[in-house]
Amino acid sequence: MSAIMKHVKEKGMKLLFLAATCVSIAAVILICLFLLASGIPAIREIGIFKFLLGTKWKPANGLYGIFPMIIGSLYVTAGALVLGVPVGILTAVFMARFCPKWLYGPLKSAVNLMAGIPSVVYGFFGLVVLVPFVRQFFGGRGMGVLTASVLLGFMILPTIISVSETSIRAVPESYYEGGLALGASHERSVFYTVLPAAKSGIFAGVVLGIGRAAGETMAVMMVAGNQPVIPESVLSGVRTLTTNIVLEMGYAADLHREALIGTAVVLFVFILIINLALSRVKRRTAS
Repeated sequence: MSAIMKHVKEKGMKLLFLAATCVSIAAVILICLFLLASGIPAIREIGIFKFLLGTKWKPANGLYGIFPMIIGSLYVTAGALVLGVPVGILTAVFMARFCPKWLYGPLKSAVNLMAGIPSVVYGFFGLVVLVPFVRQFFGGRGMGVLTASVLLGFMILPTIISVSETSIRAVPESYYEGGLALGASHERSVFYTVLPAAKSGIFAGVVLGIGRAAGETMAVMMVAGNQPVIPESVLSGVRTLTTNIVLEMGYAADLHREALIGTAVVLFVFILIINLALSRVKRRTAS
């Protein structure tokens, strides 16, 4: 009887897991269908080249060019990665292989706390601290590509650190011991044996960081300047695809609203292309 009950429970749990998986997949498919059904007609009506390559976003005049927002998203995301990825990976290496036990607990708690801070709080920090700092030491208004990149670099740190540390700790200890047996120092064993073995997990953390940086809205909106023009320098104001949607969706109607949904479609494709490109790089590196 107990064996039958155990079998029933196992079948029930498998069905539950299958149902949860199907719901998740269905939710993603429904979101994609909604975006495509609502956004593509607007893109077709405006003209795909006018929409993607147009440099003027003036809905009142019937101009719906999102090229400045595409460039702005690329600049801000790239800047966040340049600042956040090295710091995140090196912090993960320190926590996994070099950190003293008395320091690990507070440091881990600080990383977890950073992950739980709302975006608007990061935005206030950027508005009160980073914007005046950039204005004083670099010039300009303080709101622009540089400020948004630094702020996003802070925001993606918890994701990169947590995933990378878990991947480094998952590497079998025999890899590290093998490096020591060959005469390598502690540092060389970590960087030349452990890190290469953990590169898949570290890569996954970087991809998640890219998704966080490209999809962030509130914090970027508070420090980027929100100017729908192609930035001339890292100090210029910029508007990203996400902030463009949030700023105008509340009052948009008709073609204007559909154009904003089309912007969401472009953002979706933008993140998809980045993930596919990084996956291709990962496969080439592995081979």
